[in-house]
Amino acid sequence: MPRTSPTPSSHRPRRSVAAALGLLSALALTACSGTAAGGTGTGGSSAAAYQLTADTPPSKGDLKSFTWSLYAEPTSLDYAQSFDYPPNTVLANVCEGLLRWNPDLTVSPGLATSYANPTPTTWVYTIRSGVHFHDGTLLTADDVVASLRRNLDPSVNSVWAYPFRNVKSVEKTAPMQVTVQLTRPDSTFNKYMAASPGTVESAATLAKDGSSYGNPTDGVNCTGPFSFASWKPGQSITLKRFAGYWDPSLRAKAGQVTFVFLPDSTARVNAFETGEVDGGWMLPPDSYGQLASSSAGRLYFGQNTTVADEVVNNLKGPLGNAKVRQALLMAIDRQGIIKAGVSGVGDVADSLVTRNNWSGVPQSTLDGLLKDLPGYPYDPTKAKALAASAGVRGQQVVIATSPLDSQTTIITQAVAQAATAIGLKPVIDTVSADKYTALFTDPAARKGIDLFLTFWYTSITDPLDMYTSLETGAYSNYGNWSDPQFDAAVNQAVGAYDPATHAAATARAQQIAMEQLPWLPLYTTPVSVFLGNRVTGVKPSIDYLYYPWAAEIGARQ
Repeated sequence: MPRTSPTPSSHRPRRSVAAALGLLSALALTACSGTAAGGTGTGGSSAAAYQLTADTPPSKGDLKSFTWSLYAEPTSLDYAQSFDYPPNTVLANVCEGLLRWNPDLTVSPGLATSYANPTPTTWVYTIRSGVHFHDGTLLTADDVVASLRRNLDPSVNSVWAYPFRNVKSVEKTAPMQVTVQLTRPDSTFNKYMAASPGTVESAATLAKDGSSYGNPTDGVNCTGPFSFASWKPGQSITLKRFAGYWDPSLRAKAGQVTFVFLPDSTARVNAFETGEVDGGWMLPPDSYGQLASSSAGRLYFGQNTTVADEVVNNLKGPLGNAKVRQALLMAIDRQGIIKAGVSGVGDVADSLVTRNNWSGVPQSTLDGLLKDLPGYPYDPTKAKALAASAGVRGQQVVIATSPLDSQTTIITQAVAQAATAIGLKPVIDTVSADKYTALFTDPAARKGIDLFLTFWYTSITDPLDMYTSLETGAYSNYGNWSDPQFDAAVNQAVGAYDPATHAAATARAQQIAMEQLPWLPLYTTPVSVFLGNRVTGVKPSIDYLYYPWAAEIGARQ
């Protein structure tokens, strides 16, 4: 669910848009985060048996080429405009950041060999020498400066402006050194350098292409293991192996990869079964059974950082009372949604983030931080009594939805049934896909809407990527919820580089959010990927949005 906003102070609208449309139009699941049964997710209850896989069998050699499915065609390959599944799935293999987000959700050096934080408001990056862009030119500090500064340029209107909200300057401070000065300490800034905000493109290419950068004709000129080859609008994008890639451990095993656009989920599954397409991420949950038993390949599940949520958009109606929000969540049969909507592959969410997000926090420490989180087990009777105490019986709530897939319909019906169970009068407002997208970008489109669905993923391994979205005035704080104690906890966490202080402050923010429920967390599910019989080697993980996963795919036999 993408992010960032059109104004410097706003906060990632597109993540939700991607969640709503990207995920939903992909047919169900698209990116919910998760856990294996009895595993590591947020799960408030055990789901159907499934296993998270950290790796797939190593390849036995190179491939001439392979094909991969995308549920939609990217609108652009400009990294500053890419916070959605289709463009990032492609760009992760072509462009690179200063740092690298790995399949185990840790961060390691990328185009920066090292970084330092000499003062709370200073980040210094040492740029890797000997790296070539796809046009053969060498990477320099000037390229890094030009690339990062684009996110600060109002004329670019970067969807990643928010991670740069505390940036004062980006300067070349040595032949292969770049220094970022902040206006205040920001513990999240460096983490974003492993995602799209840290992407480095040739300064010369950016200057030459201007507003046409990233379009089907011009493509991009980066440093990844694959280079842009061609884009056939409405059909496919083709990448080719870059022989001059700097990292031998991620040399592409395939000479070419072609991404084909298959918006119809049935057509995608059929393409897997016939071998026309070798694989794909974000599979329709109603195809899990078919693909798990398919003779055409294998189905895998991996780590994710996404939670399916109902956004509470109207705090002036009956849902303005926290007791009513709590009652509604208790009345939603979330386990039933998982069973019917995602084939049982998932877990009830006990917060707005997954445990995967708490990077570097020991399990025992995390258990202590989260032990007092309020729980909302399914209990319609208790929920009805709680709502009655708030005096909202008979009041109307409008639930926005769009006929995008069966999962969306199942969730909407379950939420409406829960509203009825606690004495409210639900009205389902079914809108077109484009109007649903507008809910995440246009306050006028949200007028009169009490609830709408999103699948919210994080692009860094830190719960703050979610909770900063709920600060007072944040762009993605759609219902304009405000809590001074929550804001104070988030601000302390953002400014805290000490891991213990950072985690404790973040946990306080999460505690408040789960007591007040500005959004209602529903469930998490794992990343899904299908590999046909010809290919193997990929590591199933949400990091595929920023890590060069396609480089690891090679021949199965």
